[in-house]
Amino acid sequence: MIVVIIAGGAGTRLWPLSTPSFPKHLLKVNGNDESILQATYSRAKRLTDKIYVVPEIGHADEVRNQLSELDEEHLIVEPARRGTASCIIAAMATLSDKCSSDEPIAFIHADHFIRDNKGFVHSFNLAREASAKEHKIVLVGVEPTYPATGFGYIEKDSLVDEDRLVYKVCSFKEKPDFATAKEYLKSGNYLWNCGYFVGSLNTFKQKMSNYSPALMQSFERLRLAGDNFDKVYLSLQNEAIDYALIEKVKDLLVVPASFDWMDLGSFIDLAKAVDCDEEGNYLNGNVEIEEVSNSYIENLEDKPLAVVGFDGCVVINTKDGMLVARKDLSQKVGDISKKIIKKSNK
Repeated sequence: MIVVIIAGGAGTRLWPLSTPSFPKHLLKVNGNDESILQATYSRAKRLTDKIYVVPEIGHADEVRNQLSELDEEHLIVEPARRGTASCIIAAMATLSDKCSSDEPIAFIHADHFIRDNKGFVHSFNLAREASAKEHKIVLVGVEPTYPATGFGYIEKDSLVDEDRLVYKVCSFKEKPDFATAKEYLKSGNYLWNCGYFVGSLNTFKQKMSNYSPALMQSFERLRLAGDNFDKVYLSLQNEAIDYALIEKVKDLLVVPASFDWMDLGSFIDLAKAVDCDEEGNYLNGNVEIEEVSNSYIENLEDKPLAVVGFDGCVVINTKDGMLVARKDLSQKVGDISKKIIKKSNK
């Protein structure tokens, strides 16, 4: 099996810890020695030695620095962000001359937080086996643990393999409202769609030809681009692989993940991934607090940071800026950071 790690990211949702030149997958979380990207790479190595990474050019050098054992042949650099569909067909175009067209390829994301590496390997091996046997794209969906409104959902259909719990996919559901998410959770018939899927090059080409001819055409243009690869890539439409292909395919399969999973899409998520004290606080850096609880506070500058009288807050101080927010409103950080980045680019 081949693993392709999608390592893009705008660096907005965890600003100012992450920035466009240093997005969240390059961060170290909870005092870990490895960044999220390095942990993802280490996890992928449990599956295979054939690993390719697709970073955007703005942080490609930092990816090279963090993954020093990865040679240039296994680094597929985006000249600019063009969405996950373009990332994936760029990887497939690159692999078309390097691997067997029947070898399964697993596409995973660099910025997901997972602890259970054994469960990860087990789930992707099941997906690999099912894809090779059925000649279909196989998703890996995560069992929901709460009624999340920020994720899309995969509705399971009938079982095609009772021993390995491989299901047909019935439908995809957009991010639901809270009441609908509660019904999804209660039914036990839905999985979070975390953007993981496995299939061979031949399988992807067949599905693109049948369901997304425009994407197939873009794939062929990239495959034949040669020295004009960057120019062709920049001409591609910016779109997500879900809309460009996956949700159009009629015979998808899905394997429920047997591992824990977090997207780290906001500071609420990040706070769940770290070790807090008995007051529910996570503190890092030169920080002093009084009457503070359930808060996430990091100071990456030398000057001391004092926080007094807060509950459920996020306070971040870095060389790139300072953030003070209610934790329950941290989903809005992405919007405000885009405004800040836009101003700084003028």
